Amino acid sequence: MTDNAILTNPGGRDNNEDYVMSAAFGDDMCYILCDGLGGHECGEVASSGVAEYVAKMFSERGDYPEFLDDAFNGAQQMLLDLQEERHMRNAMKTTLVVLVVTKEHIKWAHIGDSRLYHIYNNGENYERTRDHSMVQLLVDMGEIQEKDIRTHEDRNKVLRVMGAEWSTKSYDKSGVLERDGSVHAFALMTDGFWEYVYEEEMLKLQKEAATCEEWLKKMELYVRERADMTRTDNYSAICVRVS
Repeated sequence: MTDNAILTNPGGRDNNEDYVMSAAFGDDMCYILCDGLGGHECGEVASSGVAEYVAKMFSERGDYPEFLDDAFNGAQQMLLDLQEERHMRNAMKTTLVVLVVTKEHIKWAHIGDSRLYHIYNNGENYERTRDHSMVQLLVDMGEIQEKDIRTHEDRNKVLRVMGAEWSTKSYDKSGVLERDGSVHAFALMTDGFWEYVYEEEMLKLQKEAATCEEWLKKMELYVRERADMTRTDNYSAICVRVS
């Protein structure tokens, strides 16, 4: 069984550069979250274009072993071509998180500082994707602690995204998680959401919530309480529970 809930909000901004959606192929599902960069008519176009590209691929072909590679590489080329057409090279960029849930397995991939949290072991433990950001690099080097990411002055400096030329490193993929009847929960979040929800709160609310909708709404309360809603960034999240 799979339960899910999706949220996006412009926050304190006039336009929403986040884009979240799901796509289906029979009973299999693909969840997609993007956070556009580049300002009005740049970030919005990048995030919506990339998300729609991945969704169309999944709805037409479903999952297969190379799906995540084809989705990320294809969407990247599409976005680079669009930049050339509009004479906006390097101006339209977006993060991308993709979660695939089939009857047999679960897998995911990401690029940028939008996150996927995987909660397991009866809701007691979690793992998260590694941010492709300056502050994550500082954590890896031991110069700051994990808890400092949310408040560091360089927290918005992203090192890898869709729409920028890739070097040898681009997106990161998970392994394939075989479904065995265990309960797994997932939260896909843009930085405007995860900056205001701490991991211990995420775990507690996930265990207490009867549905993903309830889990997501209770986490959003922390965002609205802690962020300055007159100027805060767009915020978006997708919650999925699989058993």
